[in-house]
Amino acid sequence: MRIFAIDDEKLALEALISAIHKAVPKSEVYGFRNPLELLEKLEEIVPDIVFLDVEMKKMNGIELAEEIKKRVSEINLIFASGFSEYTKDAFTVHASGYVMKPITAEKIKNEITNLRFPVVEKDKVLEIQTFGNFEVFVENTPIPLKYNKSKELLAYLIDRNGALCSNGELISVLWENDMDSKKHISYLKNLRSDLIGILEKFELSDILIREWGKLGIQKERVSCDYYRWLEGDKEAYRGEYMSQYSWAEYTNAMLMDDYQKRFQ
Repeated sequence: MRIFAIDDEKLALEALISAIHKAVPKSEVYGFRNPLELLEKLEEIVPDIVFLDVEMKKMNGIELAEEIKKRVSEINLIFASGFSEYTKDAFTVHASGYVMKPITAEKIKNEITNLRFPVVEKDKVLEIQTFGNFEVFVENTPIPLKYNKSKELLAYLIDRNGALCSNGELISVLWENDMDSKKHISYLKNLRSDLIGILEKFELSDILIREWGKLGIQKERVSCDYYRWLEGDKEAYRGEYMSQYSWAEYTNAMLMDDYQKRFQ
């Protein structure tokens, strides 16, 4: 759940953000003291909920709500104020709720369970790009793997289309010019830990199938252009597949053969 919170008083904003985090621990909360900064951020990110202080110097909360509604018609606006006389004005902009200060996590929870536009939490999906260079995203954000070979490890698991790969196979692929498996087994463990750790951070660790000495990918938990190609969607491929990896040439040859046949 993405939440914007605005109050032009620093301590009040900190208290509001703290209460939101306690009420919704896994939420992404963006705090603002300037209404114009919030509107600018709105061009980049559309939140599920906006908590607004009513009395602010540069633009009051009612005016800001009207500007937000011009940009996003269906959005949950919840006003936070120490004064009850603004409730009528709040509901002229079809607010979802009105919270009296001091703000508490309990008050936040009560408003979030009674939203005008209920928020449906969706499972995060690992987004995989294989055509061209191999890239990995979660909600359009690249995942920050520590090692380049961690990324290559994931790429190979994707290429194997859900098949379990042994440590020996992975070592032979990742270090194709050096077959000394004993030298690379500890490095492979580091790569596995890096990959598992970052997926756990994004709550996506169940994407990996882990068995003793083996690793695989759970295809159903990823969105991948190559898998869509295998299912019949042939439009995205344009002659390149995981271009940065030499071992991917075998799959690319199969893709290219199909591509050429379709245009003969």
